[in-house]
Amino acid sequence: MRNLTYFVAVSLDGFVCAPDGSFDFFPGGDDDGSGGELGENGEFHAREYPELLPTVARNHLGLDVPHQHFDTMIQGRGSYQIALDQGVTSPYGHMREYVFSRTLPADLDPNVTVVATDPLQAVRELKEEDGGLGICTVGGPSIAGLLLPEIDELVIKRYPVVAGAGKSFFEGAAFDPAVFERVESTAFDNGADYTRFRRRLGAR
Repeated sequence: MRNLTYFVAVSLDGFVCAPDGSFDFFPGGDDDGSGGELGENGEFHAREYPELLPTVARNHLGLDVPHQHFDTMIQGRGSYQIALDQGVTSPYGHMREYVFSRTLPADLDPNVTVVATDPLQAVRELKEEDGGLGICTVGGPSIAGLLLPEIDELVIKRYPVVAGAGKSFFEGAAFDPAVFERVESTAFDNGADYTRFRRRLGAR
């Protein structure tokens, strides 16, 4: 059984993006490696989670290393649209990509599987596959809300900024408290930190 991890940046007051879906209010952007120097936490990201850098950022950095945690990427339409707006149809071309959408054409890119059916069922089938690496979903609060019952781990990049309003971690999720335990945390001089949580067994 493979794990599903939700990897997301968040403000101090719990918002992953602005009300309009933008996230450029995070200090230094979102450290995706496409804007020049990575900085301390960006270097940590590239070292510890290299597969989660978009392909264009990996190419820019000359990064060609084995995946450490994940081989499959899941996105909702909103998160995927950011790449589409830049003319990129396979933002994580070095991984298997799945996009949940009822409106996108199925033949957008040979590396991208567009799933128009039930996201939960599709994820359960992916989790049942054999393999040592996991599945990741990045930054899409709506798809994360749908997939919450199947999310096994959280990797939260918390930035020292208060947004005031925006979209929360799990947009549209029902009230159904689940307990997660902190596994590890790394803090940086600029006030940001990365923390990994794992769902407590029996807390689904």
